[in-house]
Amino acid sequence: MTVVVMLPTVEDTHGFGRRLAGVLRAGDLLLLSGPLGAGKTALTQGIGAGLGVRGDITSPTFVIARVHRPDPARGGAVSLVHADAYRLGESADPRAEIDDLDLDASVDEAVTVVEWGEGMVEQLVDAHLRVRIDRREDDTRVVTLEPVGGDWAERLATLD
Repeated sequence: MTVVVMLPTVEDTHGFGRRLAGVLRAGDLLLLSGPLGAGKTALTQGIGAGLGVRGDITSPTFVIARVHRPDPARGGAVSLVHADAYRLGESADPRAEIDDLDLDASVDEAVTVVEWGEGMVEQLVDAHLRVRIDRREDDTRVVTLEPVGGDWAERLATLD
């Protein structure tokens, strides 16, 4: 089951991220893809808000990965690991660099969102969610959610 959502504004993208966070749990892996400026970080900001994590969520392009701990005062109970594999794709062995990030050490206890991670991180878990974001000329984001294994299809069916 593939889900396609049209999001006309950045605020809609944040709001959808918050709704998506409602079906996420520790151990989830989301692979975000799409061109530069499509809205991958904006979606992750909404997910972080929905999870109730600490700190501002910004693109981790230059630091590669950031961990946002839950903020109990905001209802947070699970960490968000936000990684960006964009620069790793240029290396001779991007999978070795992904291994150096130790994402496998936190994947069971956090929601892990990896931008540009397709072909590099799927092996971390048995099931994951592919999220493709495209941006039209009118700035509408077209978000395609593709569940890969596990109970993702059932969880996506509960999105309101």
